[in-house]
Amino acid sequence: MSKVSMNDLDFICRIECDKSLWEFEEIVQSNEDVVREEYIDKIEKGGKAGNYDFIVNLAKNGRKIPIGLAQIWSYNDYRKSWEIGFAILPEYWGRGYGGESAKLLLKYAFERLNAHKVVGMCNSNNKYSAALMEHIGMVREAIFKEELFWKNKWTDQYYYSILEKEFFRDT
Repeated sequence: MSKVSMNDLDFICRIECDKSLWEFEEIVQSNEDVVREEYIDKIEKGGKAGNYDFIVNLAKNGRKIPIGLAQIWSYNDYRKSWEIGFAILPEYWGRGYGGESAKLLLKYAFERLNAHKVVGMCNSNNKYSAALMEHIGMVREAIFKEELFWKNKWTDQYYYSILEKEFFRDT
């Protein structure tokens, strides 16, 4: 993974505005200019605003091929809690890249950001995201009943977490 840079803006706009990639989200931004401006602002702040964005790269023939996006942001600053999010292009699904990226986010959170807890949330219909969070050691703590208005109906959201002591115990 590498921190997002200005050189990644075209890829980010492509991935963030791809409605098929964000099938389980309530809202997907379709305006690339809005996405571009948001990321320019984030890049210029250098992560100081409690947001860290990374491009998931595949090393092939001596070059990096962007295949996804991995993010971590401050969920509750006072409690030292961070939230993770990730997306891998469909043609790279099922190869472990999402899990590897999510593990790196956890490592970054606990070793670099001094996190006490990392959380992740997903639409209850998103079985792959739920399975990935469980695979990396996160535990489903709650089900937020009818939390998301998705596909014109109220849908549950799963809430996962892992504590610092659990992460270091399992590594």
